[in-house]
Amino acid sequence: MSLAAERLAGWPELLRMWQTLDLPHGWRAEITEGGIAVTPSPDHDHKAIAHLVHKALIKGIPDEWAVYQTHGLRIAGAHKVFIPDLVVAPEDAPVEADDRLLLSTHALLVVEITSASNPLPDRTTKKDAYASGGVGIYVLIDRWHEPKARVTVFSDPVDGAYQRSTTTPFGETVDLPEPIGLALDTGRFG
Repeated sequence: MSLAAERLAGWPELLRMWQTLDLPHGWRAEITEGGIAVTPSPDHDHKAIAHLVHKALIKGIPDEWAVYQTHGLRIAGAHKVFIPDLVVAPEDAPVEADDRLLLSTHALLVVEITSASNPLPDRTTKKDAYASGGVGIYVLIDRWHEPKARVTVFSDPVDGAYQRSTTTPFGETVDLPEPIGLALDTGRFG
């Protein structure tokens, strides 16, 4: 479901609409180019992968960094708010006081896990937004890629585009570049 609200209201009004939405437990609302997009709670396998990645990140990152699940992330320089599956940021990264959003330039790493019903935004729209918003590393866990599920790691954003990417099929180890610098075992991803 999408509400083409930005044409009817400016950014402050759209942000206020987003902040006051009353959604069922687990549902997410994001501000995209087309307005406010609402998605249902992910399935069990999606949540299980997020859990495995969260555990691996917690074990491998410095104590002064945090791993957040479904934290609002405002894209710097754009009128967009996404709710990634996971975000790594410094614990002391500021959040915007009025809406409790983390600014994308403070995100060291963002993880998105595709859903069967709508994998395209994670593959394209969000990848481009994260690069232009200064997210250093974007990990796309693409459960629905054909012919085989895979993980793509995008890094080194320059002028709104990631300069590097590596793709690894499920079942193999994925190397996350610095500053994360850890190996992610995808053997239990499905």
